[in-house]
Amino acid sequence: MSMAHRVLRRYPRTTINRSREVAQKFDYLLVMDFEATCERHEVLKPQEIIEIPCAVLSTHDWQLKDMFHTYVRPRVHPTLTPFCTELTGIMQETVDDQPYFADVFPRFCEWLTKGGYLDESERSSFVTCGNWDLKTMLPSQCDLDGIALPDQFKQWIDLKYTFCESVGYYPKGLRDMLVRLNLPLKGRLHSGIDDVKNMVSIILALKERYNTQFKITSSLTTSAINSSSYEHTGVARSVAKKKHVIVC
Repeated sequence: MSMAHRVLRRYPRTTINRSREVAQKFDYLLVMDFEATCERHEVLKPQEIIEIPCAVLSTHDWQLKDMFHTYVRPRVHPTLTPFCTELTGIMQETVDDQPYFADVFPRFCEWLTKGGYLDESERSSFVTCGNWDLKTMLPSQCDLDGIALPDQFKQWIDLKYTFCESVGYYPKGLRDMLVRLNLPLKGRLHSGIDDVKNMVSIILALKERYNTQFKITSSLTTSAINSSSYEHTGVARSVAKKKHVIVC
């Protein structure tokens, strides 16, 4: 059975009246894509996040409202491999003068809170391309730095699953979705900030052409959950660290 068939069995394609715009479940889509340390023929242990971009897309007018972007200095493997630079375009000097993740992540959470994107009255969801960012990389990084993973990062929208539900084809990745939708590539692949911009283009195309409803697909307990049983309960008010609490 193909991946598309498995996705569509789990998510039966919703019959939508194309003449009437579907109601969205979230006020804001927080589109993000991590880049991490890597090597060509092996998985670094541990991998470390070296770029955090996040675009805030309003589902009321479908305009970008805000953008967070920073590079992160890796602590365990401070020297980027040639393959990592080749893949991501991130140079060694780009990360050398950046703060470590333990300093960046609280600032990211503070930015989300100050923007009102985590208010209970302004429902939001993260959107990623695949499950790796929030299912694997962020929990691993938080564990490495002794940070308790905030609840709001424990469920998200996998854009590839949403694409499959709308189009009926499970994409191989970001470029595949762009090609299928006949959208131009902005910047370069595996640049976190460029990947986020391309994901926003895909989201807008799905909304315009397929009247797509963006709903939770994934969580830490499963790679794809039944969105009909999902109930939004708001987001955590603080990010707890093992030694102290960072109020968001």
